Amino acid sequence: QVPLVESGGGLVQAGGSLRLSCTASRRPFSTYAMGWFRQAPGKGREFVAAINRDGRRTYYADSVKGRFTISRDSAENTVYLQMNLQMNNLYPEDAAVYFCAAQFPGDTWDVSQSMDYWGEGTLVTVSS
Repeated sequence: QVPLVESGGGLVQAGGSLRLSCTASRRPFSTYAMGWFRQAPGKGREFVAAINRDGRRTYYADSVKGRFTISRDSAENTVYLQMNLQMNNLYPEDAAVYFCAAQFPGDTWDVSQSMDYWGEGTLVTVSS
């Protein structure tokens, strides 16, 4: 069983909204920073957004600031966690496979540091 599972991808028209979720289990992900990356066809994987372990710090790529919002729900000392990415005003260039990732330690997010866990991705398609 994969510890990170994404959901919520689909087809949306430009200007529309989608909400992605990442469900984490089988690990104490409450201690991890969590984030989203995306990869469009023929391009490399790029950072989208992240949130630290207590939800007080969020990080966004310039291309999504003001349009995307990351959040997380978890209870202390549980292995269950859900992280969400609300995506509004989607552009065709937002179309990609979106991946959830987890990084330890989780007090801050360091995009240059390798991720400890990856999900398998969910496809977002934006029609113009």
